[in-house]
Amino acid sequence: MTAFDLHQGDCLEGMARISAATIDLVVTSPPYNLGIAYSRYSDRLDRDTYLDWCHKWADELRRVLKPEGSLFLNLGASPSNPLLPHELVLRLRDLFVLQNNIHWIKAISIEDVGGLTTSRGHFKPISSPRYLNDCHEYIFHLTPEGKTPIDRLALGVPYSDKSNIARWGHTRGKDRRCRGNTWFIPYETIQRRAKERPHPATFPVQLAEWCIKLHGIARVGTMLDPFLGIGNSAVAAKRCGVKHFIGFEIDEEYLVETKRRINAE
Repeated sequence: MTAFDLHQGDCLEGMARISAATIDLVVTSPPYNLGIAYSRYSDRLDRDTYLDWCHKWADELRRVLKPEGSLFLNLGASPSNPLLPHELVLRLRDLFVLQNNIHWIKAISIEDVGGLTTSRGHFKPISSPRYLNDCHEYIFHLTPEGKTPIDRLALGVPYSDKSNIARWGHTRGKDRRCRGNTWFIPYETIQRRAKERPHPATFPVQLAEWCIKLHGIARVGTMLDPFLGIGNSAVAAKRCGVKHFIGFEIDEEYLVETKRRINAE
């Protein structure tokens, strides 16, 4: 049974009340500064101001994280502004080590040996003579020292060539290998965005679940999301049986939706 501690307000003020080294896991996605139409936040800061602000909340996250904690930071870009996620991570390198760089694939097309192309997932089409459709985002796995153990096989997949099971000693006879750092997690199909996904920028619940499992469910006593949105990380925490979840959200309507969705689980 997950105990929820949800607060309306600025995450910087909220995190200041959390004791140091008490958080095991953070899964979050801050505003991307790409002009997204949030109801209570201006997503159009100048670049330096935005990066300085990010460093402030990351500094608080570094303070509250345990030495072997994990911060899974979901960041996206736009075709005309592709460097922003990388600039942000570089800005945080005095606080965190980039332990794993995960690519969240939202849509993909695969051609088989017979030439048949299968497309899966959802993306926002781009009408441009210069840019490709943007079908992925980043999940930066940041840790205090770069030494945080992870449960690599919690997201494991079967071997396609079963002979590898006996050939490689590290398999220990099990048909399960590390999934790697490309995660195909499509959005669920919805009919009415205003009712089913009333937030302009969310990650799927499954993405947060995979982050929890990769860190190791048994090692998550307290989980934090400083940019709660409509609570997908909170729903994931409940599904995974996380003991204690703390969340901050500046928008009252989003927080109400978070509580509704938690109760609906």
